[in-house]
Amino acid sequence: MNIKSKSVIVTGAGSGIGEAVARGFAAAGAKVWLFDRDLAAAEKVAKDIGGTAVECDVAEAKSAEAAFGKVDGDLRALVHCAGILIGKRILGKDAVADLEHFAKVTHVNLNGTFNMLRLAADKMQHNAPEGEDGERGVIITTASIAAYEGQVGQAAYAASKGGVAALTLPAARELGRFGIRVVSIAPGSVATPMIASVPDDIRKGLEDQVPFPKRFIKPEEIGKLALHIVDNAMLNGEVIRIDGAHRLPPK
Repeated sequence: MNIKSKSVIVTGAGSGIGEAVARGFAAAGAKVWLFDRDLAAAEKVAKDIGGTAVECDVAEAKSAEAAFGKVDGDLRALVHCAGILIGKRILGKDAVADLEHFAKVTHVNLNGTFNMLRLAADKMQHNAPEGEDGERGVIITTASIAAYEGQVGQAAYAASKGGVAALTLPAARELGRFGIRVVSIAPGSVATPMIASVPDDIRKGLEDQVPFPKRFIKPEEIGKLALHIVDNAMLNGEVIRIDGAHRLPPK
């Protein structure tokens, strides 16, 4: 699908992976709408790339509906990057894990993904079919390799991302008749500012766990993958790992 001059929503676009994805789509000529709870951060990136910042809590229906209402033109792609990672052991040193923690992580990561998916699909179904395949839109979600190899303390996070992975195929099957594709990206360890703050010896040890290349993923590499997914019409209903063949150890 050609997204030049077409509207693309990127969530979590004020920083990290979302920012890199937004920059990549803007460079490809898309009209980028940067959704983020931190409006100031999104505005800073939007000003730099010529996009439009929109305040949005992805897991809240009214906030998301209001944000989608501000998007004009044909929405041809959604890249949903927003999410949280809060670790907690089921049986901690002092207490058992509280249910509120599990509910918060799954609410943002899984409910938030479905919320974005449903609203994007609703908007895309009204697009005119495009190209020989009659495409109307592409929805890209973000899972994680933790969906398959969740580590100690990641029960809530792994469950939420496992849900995102499991959502991909049934959503793709259901939305296919509308000409809408659904694909999920499952990244390994990404070189974010948080990782950059880790001591060199610890960071090097983590990088050495990756078979090849022995480094963390650059956020812009996820942006490149998202652009390829939009371009390649046969990518549908799949969860694509991007991890350098990394498999997470137990802890």
